[in-house]
Amino acid sequence: MTNQDRVAVVTGAASGIGAATALQLAREGFQVACLDRDEGGLDRTLHALGPGHRPFALDLCDEQAVAAVFAEIAQWRGRIDGLATCAGVVDTTAFDDLSVARLRQLLEVNLLATFSVVQHSVPLMRAGGHICTVASVAGIRGGGLAGTLGYATSKGAVITLSKGLARELGPRGLTVNCVAPAVIRTPMLDDTTRVAGKLEQLHGMTALRREGRAEEAAEVIAWLLSGKASFVSGTTIAVDGGLAML
Repeated sequence: MTNQDRVAVVTGAASGIGAATALQLAREGFQVACLDRDEGGLDRTLHALGPGHRPFALDLCDEQAVAAVFAEIAQWRGRIDGLATCAGVVDTTAFDDLSVARLRQLLEVNLLATFSVVQHSVPLMRAGGHICTVASVAGIRGGGLAGTLGYATSKGAVITLSKGLARELGPRGLTVNCVAPAVIRTPMLDDTTRVAGKLEQLHGMTALRREGRAEEAAEVIAWLLSGKASFVSGTTIAVDGGLAML
């Protein structure tokens, strides 16, 4: 099957890594279903993609809405060949101020919504399908960057979820991998580096001494979904300019 025949689903497609991933997959010939709650952002992404792709505005934490959207995708194209779960939220709340309610919210968006999307995608996937989740280097390090304890916990759980999914879905011929970005120029980075000197500190922690572009993370995700990484599964790839090793 050529990429021109394939269907990809990208969550968080309205901006940042999600939008860049949708654009990269479209360039490679995928028909892309773009999911996000930001309708204006989805419009901008679809304008960049051109014809042949579909936007779906929804709250990924609403299980009924997720089920309805995947029913629409099934009617539209009949199957899914690649899934990228780029949607997520960041949090910089210090431990002493972190409430159980806020932690629950982070887990709901970053972990449970990811699981829900995967669970609804798998019945539409055939052997040879590929899933790429998006965590964060914060989930590897336990925080210590911009996102703090709650964010790191939720993204660490995504890494564990991805490994478990790779074990569960491997016998079905599906690969599951995870990309863990850090210091990527997105609206999320803007939100977490408003304190003077914070961005420069993060630059200094990378081996390349710079921030990355959303397109650089999207290239890795697209590679994992392209079929070129057909014997790669259960792996977490840090897209962080060498930050995680330092």
